[in-house]
Amino acid sequence: MISRSEIEELYRLHSRRLAGYLMRATGDAEVAADLTAETFAAALLARKRYRRELGAPATWLYGIATHKLGDWRRRGYAEDRARRRLGMERPPLSQEDVAEFARLADEVRVVDILDELPTEQRTAVRARLLDDRAYAEIALAEGVSEAAIRQRVSRGVANLRQRIGGIDD
Repeated sequence: MISRSEIEELYRLHSRRLAGYLMRATGDAEVAADLTAETFAAALLARKRYRRELGAPATWLYGIATHKLGDWRRRGYAEDRARRRLGMERPPLSQEDVAEFARLADEVRVVDILDELPTEQRTAVRARLLDDRAYAEIALAEGVSEAAIRQRVSRGVANLRQRIGGIDD
């Protein structure tokens, strides 16, 4: 097991390097930011399953990141095609947004604040970002459209940003 404070220390020591690794691997700052956040959220949730005898914490963290990267590569092409077909282009991140992401990711307490979100947003954000479920899968489970789930995730993330003093969307 690894403690919450050790996860926070891993973030302080490795977040920028990990984000750089993911940026080089994806070529997309927004994707790298998302994958970095997903990696630390997954590490926080999986910290009880970490076993020191299997390797250093940083190695474990990079293993999670590599898994997230592989998942993104598998699902990314299909999601990008669907997004283009629906005319739902992602707005590009500015340099300010990238810098703001680094600050936001430093706030490991996001997981704690998540419980303060409205139920629909909390459920959607947890399912998408923490459980790594596809939008279509979440929509089916919730009995709503995929667009509704995307909107809930977007609003939930914006709500989280506001609650931790982040970007005003």
